[in-house]
Parts: sequence; structure tokens; C-alpha cells
Amino acid sequence: GRGAAGAVYGSGSAADAFVRDARGLEVRGAARSGEVVWPDFTDPRVRKWWGGLYAEQLYGGGSGVGQGAGWEAVAHDGNEPAAHSVLGGPALPSSARHALEGRGGDHREAHNVYALTMAKAGDAAQRELLPERRPFLFSRSGWAGIQRYGGVWSEHPGQGWGALRATLSAVTGLGLCGVPYAGPDITVPDAGAVAGGVGRADDGAAGELYLRWFQMAAYMPLFRTRTGADGHGEPWRFGARVLAQARAALAERERLLPYLLTLAQLAERTGAPYVRPVWWQHPRDRALRDCQDAFLLGDALLVAPVLEPGVRERTVRLPSGRWYDTATGAAYDGPRTVRVPAPLDRIPVLARAGAAVPVRGAGGGTELEVWPPAPGRTGNGLVIRDPGPGWERPAAERFTVHRTAEGGAVVERDGGGAVGYPVRVRGG
Repeated sequence: GRGAAGAVYGSGSAADAFVRDARGLEVRGAARSGEVVWPDFTDPRVRKWWGGLYAEQLYGGGSGVGQGAGWEAVAHDGNEPAAHSVLGGPALPSSARHALEGRGGDHREAHNVYALTMAKAGDAAQRELLPERRPFLFSRSGWAGIQRYGGVWSEHPGQGWGALRATLSAVTGLGLCGVPYAGPDITVPDAGAVAGGVGRADDGAAGELYLRWFQMAAYMPLFRTRTGADGHGEPWRFGARVLAQARAALAERERLLPYLLTLAQLAERTGAPYVRPVWWQHPRDRALRDCQDAFLLGDALLVAPVLEPGVRERTVRLPSGRWYDTATGAAYDGPRTVRVPAPLDRIPVLARAGAAVPVRGAGGGTELEVWPPAPGRTGNGLVIRDPGPGWERPAAERFTVHRTAEGGAVVERDGGGAVGYPVRVRGG
């Protein structure tokens, strides 16, 4: 190898860091970048070597610790040893040898924990190199326990409409399995080689798929686009209209940032995922348990993504209680199935009656967006402020929402005192 990759290989080879086969030879495979080898992350010594490679990137090329010139996050890619061989077949043979924390063994035991131990190495490196900053990483692959170190992204072959639906199931399932921080790659191939045919990037069908993918992912914890070498995943490749609609979805995500940060803190403290199945509070409701085309974002919002081409309205199964369409303000009472508009420029999002949702106001500060409770009911809200990059654990601020005689809402801080945030009442 040449350049940086060659230097890393030379360093790892000198440290005997790479997985070997039963004959003692380095296991080699092929990926898009060319020939590859695999560090044995089940060896503490190799994890330490690997962590040392992060120093220059985290420090920003030697500009000094904590000056913000280096990486803000680390993404681990190419760490699924069964999948990353363009030559076909498993990239690592079952007989490949691993340290397995000093007791030794083969790849049959190490296979599932390979990416987990890589994440362990990355987390330890960030904690050692930048101890004043919380580490942040996410990985293409993982295993039970990956949530200790970060999150994962979900990618499905083809990236077509079927993969869009599968992504929703994957992210919801990961949350239920204790991995709350997850989300998809947002991309559509230029070629039409996907299920159902998508077409070129300048084709209207491809633009619609990209936009619906973008809109759904904007309400998921991990949100990122991905481009190929030809830039086919860039939103402006699909025309001015798709670009404007993608910009609107991104702006709404930015507006919801205080809510997403609150959900992140809640996940860390309680294990409750950001993305929850619609039966989260009603596990005995069979109709909700059968609903696989919508999700709750926390307890306050119900997101109903568009998962098929040409859809401009869709049915949504509501849990019990009153729900408001956040775009139109229309109120619906559950439990029942309702039909709501789903124009190309947005997907349906409904707010639970009584919710006080922390959002970013026009001036950049946090405000409470309040949806009036149903008659005879109260609601609530929770704010946990952004702790910044350090290890601060901010206090949880709780609020109770009351319905007024006129059908509006008032907010009280639990325990008394001023609310402390501007309040904007919607719906009602």
C-alpha cells in the first residue's frame, strides 16, 4: 500500500495486529478500496495500537487538544467481516484465529463481537486522548453492548422502497433491543438497479424516493446522507423542488433539536429509545401491535412516513387519546384509524394532546410548543438541556399542561417557579 493506508498497514504488521489463518498467514480479502486485512480487535494490545491511530485526527493534525480542529465524531465502516468481500463469500474464514481477550479461539466465536470490540477500541481511544470531551462514534455493525460506545446506521441493499420500509423496522427493532441511537444512510442509486426500479437521479421517481427517505430519517436519531463517487446522493442532484423540500425537512429537524437532545438524555438515563413502536404505551392493543408503518418519536410525536411511491395521503392508526396534525392543526381522537394528508413536501406528524415539546424558537433559544389537552385531561413536558461536549449531567425540568376553559392551554413548572421558557400554544 501507499500513503497513509500503507503507513497504517506497516505499523500494524510490525505490531502483529492483523488476523491470521490457521497456517499463521495474514487473512486478506477485497473491498471497494482494494486488498484489505483485519485488525484483531479481540486483542487488548491491538485495541491499544488502533486507538493510537486516532491521535492526529482527534487533535486536528497536531493543533492541540481541545481546540476543536480535529474530528468531532468517528464512524467505523467496513467492519462486518462476513459482508465486505467483493469476491463473494465470507471475508474471514471460520478457522481464522483471534486472541479473544487472551484465551484464543477462531472466527466462529469472534464473528459477532468483531465490530463491538472495534467500537470498544474507538471509545477507549477518545476517552484517553480527549478526557474532557464525551466520546462519540457510530458503526456500520455491532453486537449486544454497542450502545455503550455509540450507535449504528442501517443500510439495506438496493436502497429502494422495500429497503425504506425495512429501515423503519430495523431502527425500531434496534431501539427495543437497547440500541437507541440508530438511523439509515439516505441515498438513491443513479442506476435503476433497485427493487421496483427507481431510475436516474434526474428521474422524478428517484427524486420522490430520495425525498421520502430524507423526510423519514429527519425524525430518527442518526441522520445522515451518503453520496457515491459520482455524487448521486446529493439532494441538489434531484432538482430544485426536491432540494427545497429536503431543506424544509432538515429545518424541521433543526427546530426539534431540543426535543431530540432531551430524548438522548432520557435514553442514556432510562434506556427508553427515541424511536418507539406505536404500541409503546398500549402493548395490549393488537391493532397497534400490527402497525409497522409508523413510529413514536418519544411520547409526544407520532411520525407516519410515506413508504410507497405516488402516495399523497395515508391512513394512520392512532393510539388512544387526542392527536393533532402538526401541519394543519386538525384534531383526531383515538384509538382509531384516520386518513391524513401526506403531500410531497412533508410526511404526516401528529402531536399528542397535552404535550409540551421543547423546540428551537426563531431567535435560536428553546421554547415550549404546547398542544392543548383533551377536555378533562392534563398533559406534561420534559426538557433536559444540551450538556455540551463535556460530562455535565443536566437536571430534568418537568412541566404540567392544563386545558383552559377556552380550549387553550397553560403550563406550570413542576415544583413551582417560573416556567422559564416562552410558551407557544398550537391546535385546540
